[in-house]
Amino acid sequence: MCSRGPRERKGSNVRKTIGSDHFTVWSLHVAHAGIFAAAMILAFLLRFDFKVSADEGSHLWTGVALAVLVKVSVFFLLRIHRLGWRYAGVTDIVSILMANLWSSLVLTTGLFALFGRGFPRSVYLLDLMICFMATGALRLAARLYLEMSSSQYQGAIKHILIYGAGDTGVALLREIKSNPQLGYKVVGFLDDLEDRRTLSILGVPVLGAGRNVVALLGKGPDTHIKVDEIVIAMPAADNRQMAEAMANCRAAGIACKTVPGLGEFLVGRSLSTQIRDVPVDDLLGREPVDIDDVRVREMIMGTAVLVTGAAGSIGSELCRQVACKKPKVLVVLDQAESELFQLEIDLRAEFPNVDLVAVLGDIRDRDAIAEVLQTYRIATVYHAAAYKHVPIVERYPFEAIRNNVLGTWSLANAAYDNGVSTFLMISSDKAVNPSSMMGATKRAAEILLSGMPSDRTRFVSVRFGNVLGSNGSVIPLFQKQISAGGPVTITHPAMKRYFMTISEAVQLSLNASTMGRRNEVFVLDMGQPVSIVDLAKQMIRLSGLEPDKDIEIRYTGTRPGEKLFEELVVGGEMMAPTDHRKIWVLTGALAIGSENRIWLTRLNRLLETRDVEGLRAHMRKLIPEFRTPAEEPAVVGIFEDTSKRRIRPVTA
Repeated sequence: MCSRGPRERKGSNVRKTIGSDHFTVWSLHVAHAGIFAAAMILAFLLRFDFKVSADEGSHLWTGVALAVLVKVSVFFLLRIHRLGWRYAGVTDIVSILMANLWSSLVLTTGLFALFGRGFPRSVYLLDLMICFMATGALRLAARLYLEMSSSQYQGAIKHILIYGAGDTGVALLREIKSNPQLGYKVVGFLDDLEDRRTLSILGVPVLGAGRNVVALLGKGPDTHIKVDEIVIAMPAADNRQMAEAMANCRAAGIACKTVPGLGEFLVGRSLSTQIRDVPVDDLLGREPVDIDDVRVREMIMGTAVLVTGAAGSIGSELCRQVACKKPKVLVVLDQAESELFQLEIDLRAEFPNVDLVAVLGDIRDRDAIAEVLQTYRIATVYHAAAYKHVPIVERYPFEAIRNNVLGTWSLANAAYDNGVSTFLMISSDKAVNPSSMMGATKRAAEILLSGMPSDRTRFVSVRFGNVLGSNGSVIPLFQKQISAGGPVTITHPAMKRYFMTISEAVQLSLNASTMGRRNEVFVLDMGQPVSIVDLAKQMIRLSGLEPDKDIEIRYTGTRPGEKLFEELVVGGEMMAPTDHRKIWVLTGALAIGSENRIWLTRLNRLLETRDVEGLRAHMRKLIPEFRTPAEEPAVVGIFEDTSKRRIRPVTA
């Protein structure tokens, strides 16, 4: 999308460029006129050894008058008065040189027409040289004055090291130097490239490589550098280089942040305002995915698409990525009114050319869903609506089953009856050998969708793990706890989880929706599981603090239905490769059959009677691998032995 800056009144640019720096257009013209007159006089004095005869006097004063008239006019036509003062640099000096060359050429032509060879020819060159040096010096002197006059910042100063002496690092340094009110002072650069380690950039030295930062900031006699923060300015770095840079920062015990690439702030915001915490996806070191965008675009472009659960973390990202593919109409459905209202505002601002329809509704209302499908002739449904938080679903299993199981079943049948081409459901790795009601409901939905007829609609489920930064996920929780000074709470020291970025999960899910010709379950490659304890410690260290010293890590015990490790496949399932290296398709028989409708009828009766134990037992008829809380492993919680700083299991 194109970004538009604020509108300005016509003709206001001159005053905003110059007037804000205490100069006006007219004072600049007067200064230039004085320079041009003085330059011509000095040129004559130099030519005649400071003894100008009466005969040459007429040439002198005619030359002065013509020089002022011609050069002021040429400088005005070439818009030299529009050049900024605060950021004067090489480009501006080149513009001033060209203006002097053109004005001298016009002046020479005029004087030659008046006096022919009678005018001293060496004066032309002397005048040009003096004018160029004086007008260039004026520009640089003004910049120096502005920088010095604005450097009297009275607030707290944050001393920083810039990690990376490339284009982004130098651009950041320039902006910090030009804006002292930002409250930053750059004390040096770090750079891992050998040829940069002896440089001094704009008066700031490159102090050494990143691995030298501990020695630079140590307590030796030569290490008096004060640093509050390290800013990593290496947007082109790969995951290995970024991980190494962050490890160097952590070793020094200094908080580190990062800045985007130069191309990311060409929308009007300054680079210094985008100094931000290191993204957690950089922390995890996940490689970027390659997406077959063409195939996804061909499926979506010019068609009607429905996204359920549109206001959630996954749903809102689905909406944005679908909108980029130019659908004929995008219908976003959610039962959360306030969140849907905000989503509609955001999407209309970001994608003004997309025909967007926001629907407040419930996926369990089959008649309302059918009306939406018929009205807009929906071709593709992306089903992200679900109750997903394990502890809450354990406390409210009836609502979870009504939404995640019966709601999905109702939505799927409405899609089939109304000729929807593709139906994709966002599933979860918690559906594998589920130990929670949330996982069981997702597994049941996978089974029911796989048992749907595929002659008219293709039903696809995509299974993946946790997404970074989603509502209620562990990452924002840790960030809040660290900001509050701790403690950081973790249920169990052995807890591990798969993580993906929201964008990556959605991109791969969209790609999976284009694969296959029948009902299938796909699994996304989520890399290696991440230790939650290690993740928490890394986040604490990136904040410049030490785990268990500055921020306590407190273990609270596993919650009902929570597993220590997530799995990828159910017993009897196998993963087969697809034409995308990060998407796998499951093979092997799912526990499906013609009894699904009978099972659903019995499920509805149990919901009416609110028989919790009967409900769990009935879920196991469809999902034999579902473990109830009574069948959990012996270790269900832990506590901390504060005397020995060890974790001991609490047996059931």
